Amino acid sequence: MIIILIKTKIFANYYKIIDIILGLCYYLAMQKLLSKIRRCCQEYNLIEEGDKIAVGLSGGKDSLVLLTALAQMRRFYPKKYDVVAITIDLFNGESNMEKLKEYCKQLDVEFYPVKSQIYDIVFETRKESNPCSLCAKLRRGILNNTASQIGCNKVALGHHLDDLVQTFFLSMFYEGRLS
Repeated sequence: MIIILIKTKIFANYYKIIDIILGLCYYLAMQKLLSKIRRCCQEYNLIEEGDKIAVGLSGGKDSLVLLTALAQMRRFYPKKYDVVAITIDLFNGESNMEKLKEYCKQLDVEFYPVKSQIYDIVFETRKESNPCSLCAKLRRGILNNTASQIGCNKVALGHHLDDLVQTFFLSMFYEGRLS
């Protein structure tokens, strides 16, 4: 009995240590990321005093990291700005966005879910065989219109090099042009 209690206590401490290590790794990685984003924003004057920045929040890792970084950077960035999150519901209000809403609340970021009929338009009305381009254009249009309506003067999207390469090849193969 005593041996079981000792093993249980050791394992409980082991899991606490793992939690501490993972928390530290997250903190250090986020600090490094925030440093790079801050430097980029200052070098290229991406954020001005009083900006209201809309982040296109898809729920993927890119947009979540961007939203988190911009929200956390508000604490120390020399210019004051605001961040909001806009999520486009492709299924006209049928998507569950509770987790995104909850996450935005934790970050102290306003969350704007926008209902759309993109799925119906792309797949049922137009029956697109290559829907990516049309869907992206419709989402971007709704995002920009919503951002304008709520007073945002900038829109931020979480894209990385892989996204850029994919978009390049999709445009080249399906549209016959480079964009």
